[in-house]
Order: sequence, then structure tokens, then C-alpha cells
Amino acid sequence: MPQVISLGDIANYIGQEVTIRGWLYDRTDKGKLQFLQVRDGSGRAQCVAFRKDMDETEFEAARTLTQESSLVLTGTVRQDERAPGVPGGFEIGIKTLQVIQRVAEEDAYPITPKEHGVEFLMDNRHLWVRSERQWAILRVRATIMRAIRDFLDDHGYLAVDTPILTPAAGESTTELFAIDYFGEMTAYLAQTGQLYNEANMMSFGKVYAFGPTFRAEKSKTRRHLTEFWMVEPEMAWFSLEDLMAMEEQFIASIVGKVLEKNRAELKILERDASILERIVPPFPRISYDDAVTKLAELAAQIDDPEQKALLQIEWGNDFGSPHETALTQLYDKPVFCYNYPSAVKAFYMQPVEGRPEVCRSVDLLAPEGYGEICGGSERIFDSALIESRVAQIGLPREAYAWYLDLRKFGTIPHAGFGMGVERAVAWICGLPHIRETIPYARMLKRLYP
Repeated sequence: MPQVISLGDIANYIGQEVTIRGWLYDRTDKGKLQFLQVRDGSGRAQCVAFRKDMDETEFEAARTLTQESSLVLTGTVRQDERAPGVPGGFEIGIKTLQVIQRVAEEDAYPITPKEHGVEFLMDNRHLWVRSERQWAILRVRATIMRAIRDFLDDHGYLAVDTPILTPAAGESTTELFAIDYFGEMTAYLAQTGQLYNEANMMSFGKVYAFGPTFRAEKSKTRRHLTEFWMVEPEMAWFSLEDLMAMEEQFIASIVGKVLEKNRAELKILERDASILERIVPPFPRISYDDAVTKLAELAAQIDDPEQKALLQIEWGNDFGSPHETALTQLYDKPVFCYNYPSAVKAFYMQPVEGRPEVCRSVDLLAPEGYGEICGGSERIFDSALIESRVAQIGLPREAYAWYLDLRKFGTIPHAGFGMGVERAVAWICGLPHIRETIPYARMLKRLYP
């Protein structure tokens, strides 16, 4: 019996008779020749139905196949550099064809090669994920997620899960999804696992949490989702400098793994791999103070008042997308911006000695205008200081009592960061909007499908 193969491995079967199982991606009618583009999840190949080589009934089935009909076919693998596919350069001469389910003409597959509007595609996301571009993006995403785990597991970090339901805010109380918890109290969907990660760090030294997080931020920018995946490493005895050194190794490893595993997918996405090949340590480092100065210098070079206003910023304000984009255009690698004003960062970030208005924080800004992909800091480890900062965020102290305990029993200097998977995917794939980076995006006006 012919061996059932995956199209991703087709290069290993030249000259052999094989069976493939998949779906019709596209078809070209040349009369006695039918060119079927068949995908099976691992790749796509051109399969050629020639009337004289096939049973007449089966050839007629091939000639009338509709898009996304499911099928099983057997044939001989041939090498042909002209043949399209993923990987390209191979085709299958069909001998037998079995149609499993033929999509009816009246139920024509809604996503065709023509242009479709974004809302239509998002409404049909359950079908859009079959399209080659989306297939490529989600395969890169899978590589990134595995590379994250592999790097951390290989460098002594322990994966420790943190709760999705929490009693209090991790950062801002205005960005929480509240849930009635059995009519007895209010719970919240976690916006970060970091506070729990600090407790885990005190047990294991180096840990990471990796899972979904939720932000009720009413933002409609190309960088924001309300549900996304985040990895959050936390490290005992780490300084801000240790943190940046670890982050650049971490990011370079992830990009390197994508270049190793997903060249074909990057080609589908028309992503210039040479840009990614430059992502090697060390990464540039710039303080918030210096960044504000550089932005003022850049704004001074602009004549257009509106464009100039976009770059102008007063010391103490957080950077917006135009500021981050302008800063990253000065470099061809991700750039660390460190020591932000304490007022624009989370309550748990360690102040700079002698400058309490500034904290030992750092954002890693991706090049090409993709903005912040990692945000981290040294954590406050002084008991009295963390008590005062918790009081400032306005929630009942009892919700944080367990967190405050961490500073009573063996407190130490430590640091950590969070990286949103979807922002990393958008940057590495070169995507214009974050909605394509996750199988089913949840946004301000999007909860379907």
C-alpha cells in the first residue's frame, strides 16, 4: 500500500507512490489536465490529474472539485522546479482520487483569492485560518512559543503556573475584567501573573509563567488585544543590568529559531529575513532622560507642525507609538530604554537610588515601528516601601497581604519582565496589525467567532 505522507516531507519521496489526505486549495482547468493545489496542514503541493492516467469517474471528480473540498489521493511524486507549493518544486501525478466531502456549489467557500474586507475576514476567522498567509503566521507563532519554553527550560528556569482569577490588580485597576465570584466577592481576570511569580521565585530562584492574560483597556490601536499570551520570567538576585543581558539573549534565541524553522513561512509573508538576521546581541541601551533629549532633537528637524507635535514630549510622560517608532528608527536592532519616571510605571518597581521620581525599569522596543515587546524592572524588596506603594493604588490592603508577606520573610533583590507573544509575532512576521497574530482575536469590538 502507498505510504501516507505529509506534504511538508514531500522532498523525501521523489519517485515514490504516496497517499496524501487534505483539502483543495485551488484548481486550474486545462481540459485534459487538472492542476490541483492540495494542502494538508503541513504544506501544499501541486497535484496533476491527467485524463488518460485516471479512471474517468475520478478524473471528472477532479475536474469539478470545489474549493476546500476534502479528498484523499494517491500518485507518484515528481521533482519539478516550476511546481508551486510549500515547499515548492515538487508535484504529484495523480493515479486515484477519492472525494471525502465536496463543498456544494450553493455553499461556495466564502474566502476566495479576491480581496476581502477586514471585518468580513474577522467574522470568518474560523475559515480564514486556512488561508496560506494565516497558516504561515500561526506556524511562526508556534515556533516562537516553543522557542520561549526551550530557552527558559534550558537556562534553569522552572515553569510555574499562576492564577487566571485573582482578587486584586497586578498593575492598573482600570484595566481589569471584573467577575462576580459566587455572589460573595469580586474577582478579576489576571492582567499579569507577576505578583504570584515573585512568590514562586522565592521558592525556585528562576521561574516563568506562560499563559493568557486579560486587559480591559479600551484601546483600538494595531498593537492591542484584550486577551493575549504573555511569558513572565522572574529571577532572584538579578539587577536591571542582569535583566537586560538575559533579555537580549532570550530575544536573539527566539528570532534565531524562527530563521532556522520557518524560512518558507517568512517567504510567504514576504518578510525580509536579512532584517531578522541582524538581531544578535548586544542591543543598544538608552536612558529615558537621553531618549527625551533625542526626541527633542528629532522634533527640531521637522518642519511640519503636526508631525513635530507628535514627537514632542515633556519629561515625566510615557512614550506613545510615535515616540517609540522614532527612537527605534535610530537603530537596526531592538533597543533598551531604561529608568522611566516612576509615575508612569507599576507600583512594584524599584526607585533609582537618589532619584525616587525614576524607577529601575526597562522596555525593549522592537525596530521598524513595532514598539514595546518586553517590559520589566527590578522589584521593590524593602518592606516599608512596598507597603506605602500598595497603599497608593487604592485597593484594600488585605487583597495584597500575601504579596506583602514576601518582603517579611527573606526578602532579596530580584527582577523580571513580561513579553506579549502577539507583539513578538507581529514584529518577527512584519505584520501591520496584531489581530492576525492569534488564532481568534479578542478586541474592543470583537468577541466572535
